[in-house]
Amino acid sequence: MAETGKPLLIKRYASRRLYNTETSDYVTLEDIAKFIREGREVQIVDLKSGDNLTRQYLLQIIAEHESRGENVLPISVLTDLVRSYAGQSTSVVPQFLAASFEMLRDSQEKMINNLGGMPNPMVAVPGFEQMQKQQKAFLETMMGGWTPSSTMPTEEASEKPEDSTADIDDIKRQLADLQKKLSGLN
Repeated sequence: MAETGKPLLIKRYASRRLYNTETSDYVTLEDIAKFIREGREVQIVDLKSGDNLTRQYLLQIIAEHESRGENVLPISVLTDLVRSYAGQSTSVVPQFLAASFEMLRDSQEKMINNLGGMPNPMVAVPGFEQMQKQQKAFLETMMGGWTPSSTMPTEEASEKPEDSTADIDDIKRQLADLQKKLSGLN
């Protein structure tokens, strides 16, 4: 790929075919998913109208993975997303998801940087352990119970399953409280 600093521009033609402007060839949704997995930002625009269709196509990629049995998001998360669209003009769900995934990206980057055997400087930050437990519980919920515990940096050699369950229950309670507050705003 030519330049990774700016988004890869994909143009959608009237025939609904997707055209990669960097390589001058047609691409599929799976090709676009591959570009994104490789860390590339993608922008998909309608050639005729100039409308940005990126969100629509990203949702379509997720839907196709779900239809093939690849459970990208747990039912409870999908349900909460649908609820967040139901009549609420200002939902906190998009901001919450964006912040959560930003935290995930930052943690992954720090984990990669710490693989060289260097001690984790974040351990000295007050509240780091609690934040790490909440993040792990969130990831477990988002991944439908699959836990990448062998890849997550922790100070404790092992964590008791009861602690993890308690963290998940705590997060569920906090989300329920948040939903009640949001419902009260209507």
